[in-house]
Amino acid sequence: MTQKTGSYFHLHLISDSTGETLITVARAATAQYSKVLPVEHIYPLIRTQKQLDRVLAELEESPGIVLYTLLEDDLVERLEQKCRDLSLPSMSVLGPVLQLLKSYLGSETTHRVGAQHTLNAEYFKRIDALNYTMFHDDGQHPEGLDEADVVLLGVSRTSKTPTSIYLANRGIKTGNVPLVPNVPYPPQVDTLSKPLVVGLIASPERIVQIRQNRLLGLNAHNDEDQYIDREAVAAELAFSKKLCARNNWPVIDVSRRSIEETAAAVMNLLSERRRLPVE
Repeated sequence: MTQKTGSYFHLHLISDSTGETLITVARAATAQYSKVLPVEHIYPLIRTQKQLDRVLAELEESPGIVLYTLLEDDLVERLEQKCRDLSLPSMSVLGPVLQLLKSYLGSETTHRVGAQHTLNAEYFKRIDALNYTMFHDDGQHPEGLDEADVVLLGVSRTSKTPTSIYLANRGIKTGNVPLVPNVPYPPQVDTLSKPLVVGLIASPERIVQIRQNRLLGLNAHNDEDQYIDREAVAAELAFSKKLCARNNWPVIDVSRRSIEETAAAVMNLLSERRRLPVE
């Protein structure tokens, strides 16, 4: 059946763990449908028949698409039977991937619920990166920047902090340094050798728009403020570009990029840098 413009559909996301993987996949897929919006019903930590009872009751009340990441066969069988009874489309998000691994590796899975969240070295690496990133946010403690994997540099409103946090969640220690008019940036930045230093820029129009919205939110809007003057902002960006060019630091234009896309571009640069032979 063809969906009408501006219509909604129910999307049931059922997981025996935190549901992060399931939610990420579902949102990436539904984002491709701009004319229909999902009403998400999220059920994490579904591990018993009693917990599943509540889910099945909601399927009856709000029929829709069912996506799940359940590993226990009895729960899967009961959920799929309910979907067949209600004529609801359903799919195991991990199922095709696990089947592919099984056919290639020739062995069964261990059915470990939430295995990706095990407290292993990678987990503690992410926590360490997050602690470092928060401690070195917005130019704080510049004396420790050489311990970073990445240092982001840019004028106000170039998404330095959210990009830093996203990278930290990937285990990448990230510091960020603001470039503020008439305020010298930390001298340590010019001598950094270990981290990848990346300049973040955007179009003057984009920066002015974001800054205006911020000031309006703070009830501090002033049309004569240099903070939102286009020529002043263009001068800030020009200085940022010259600084990066002088130091051979790569630059990423974030004007039309999401935080995730900016972080992905940074990670690509970091991977390329790590592949290069050490001189």
